[in-house]
Amino acid sequence: METPGLLVHGEAAPFSTALRSLLNNPQYSDVCFVVGQERQEVFAHRCLLACRCNFFQRLLGPKLGSGMPSPVVLSTVPAEAFLAVLEFLYTNSVRLHRHSVAVTFGLGQLQERCLAFIEAHSQEALRTRGFLELSAPALLSLLRSDKLRVDEAELVLAARSWARVGAAVLERPVAEVAAPVVRELRLAVEQIVEAWKCHALRRGDVARGAPCRRRRGTLPREHHCFLDLPFK
Repeated sequence: METPGLLVHGEAAPFSTALRSLLNNPQYSDVCFVVGQERQEVFAHRCLLACRCNFFQRLLGPKLGSGMPSPVVLSTVPAEAFLAVLEFLYTNSVRLHRHSVAVTFGLGQLQERCLAFIEAHSQEALRTRGFLELSAPALLSLLRSDKLRVDEAELVLAARSWARVGAAVLERPVAEVAAPVVRELRLAVEQIVEAWKCHALRRGDVARGAPCRRRRGTLPREHHCFLDLPFK
């Protein structure tokens, strides 16, 4: 039986530094993205993106052909957030800032890190342009968190601003844009009434659903005693 060879590990830091030097570098790149409303050009490498992310594998598949394809336009993605995603794909690390937090492209590990960052800096994140430019799925994943450090009233106002911006961009009614995310807002008056009813009828399990569950940043209110639920 042949003896297994010796597995040699190189240092991770120089490898990461070398890959970071390729980030948004037109040299040797074979794909160009036009990103955001500013239409910023971002250069990348198809093989690296495709092997690291299923989204880019589908986007940059054989249909683009060989050679330098036409630029891929991503007008709804903020350039700073897109560059943060690419940095993570190239180097497996990224430094997140409140202006560059990205929840997109199906990157589970990066999504978790971004969500944790927003949970810890909820009020600051809600005031950024990046929040207003979140996709509906991204905002839904955010609103499902119990750990947001912001009162629900502020979250409702932020969601309303998000819907108004989306309505203007998409040229659709505000109510239509807001519909998918409104269900994730909590402790509305009618939901509080339902919680009281469930409590009175000893059907507490019904009142323990997400709409009647307090977030980490929810301010104490008198009616919370009827919910009989702890803070997360």
